[in-house]
Amino acid sequence: MEQKIQQDKFIDIDKVFNEKNAKLKRFIPKFLINYLKRITHQEEINTFMANNVHLFDAEYAEAIIANFESKYVIKGEGNIPKAGRYIFVANHPLGGLDGVMFVAAVGRFFQNMKFPVNDILMNIKNLSNIFLPINKHGSHSREAAKAIDNAYASDNQLLMFPAGLVSRKQKDGTIQDLEWKTNFIKKAKYHNRDIVPVHISGQNTNRFYNLANWRKKLGIKANIEMLYLVDELYLQRNKTITITFGKPINISDVELTKGGKVWTQKIKDEVYALSKIN
Repeated sequence: MEQKIQQDKFIDIDKVFNEKNAKLKRFIPKFLINYLKRITHQEEINTFMANNVHLFDAEYAEAIIANFESKYVIKGEGNIPKAGRYIFVANHPLGGLDGVMFVAAVGRFFQNMKFPVNDILMNIKNLSNIFLPINKHGSHSREAAKAIDNAYASDNQLLMFPAGLVSRKQKDGTIQDLEWKTNFIKKAKYHNRDIVPVHISGQNTNRFYNLANWRKKLGIKANIEMLYLVDELYLQRNKTITITFGKPINISDVELTKGGKVWTQKIKDEVYALSKIN
């Protein structure tokens, strides 16, 4: 049976201000409201979502990629298992198109998958069959935690960005993830899932990284650079991203030394080593 959903506006800046603090909105200059609409590409995104309301899951991800006239190239296809239950772990260089392409690439080989994401992305109803909500700015509900545990126990493939945040520019100028969380290692061990390392190419503009660095220097905790991730997504138009799959790591070889930190770093290093494969 064909799925049908009622798609509200995905981005509605006026509605956000009206619901959160209507009194405050009266004092915010209109040019600032319009600026927020522009950098979030409110009109373009809402139009795309309305025009593609009939598509779901990996097919919807492919439509997003086509909309940006971008493409992805898969390397290491021979390393992708034909059957079994795996955790595909990748670096997180872009904060938008990388996740979409990750879904599309794995979706070429497996129909059923789950992907823990920032809970705000659950507003993308066409991907809600795949996405699992993670609250980045508050308590993680018991229901959400149970849903993730159920996903690990299921036959779905799991996609992960273990850093949980978009890559940042390091002191040596390289673009790399921040520290990876160890939770995926512990869960993989408990649920007996082998791990497939995946490298995704690409980077954001210097504006994004410079803003992140200045924000840290000024002691501002709020990730204000995240406001520009949608704009960064649009700057990836016409780009080609390479997704490289490494050989599966047998979970029986993985040890939880130092709470899993040793192997988590090993796998992270292996992911970045994949970028050097021709």
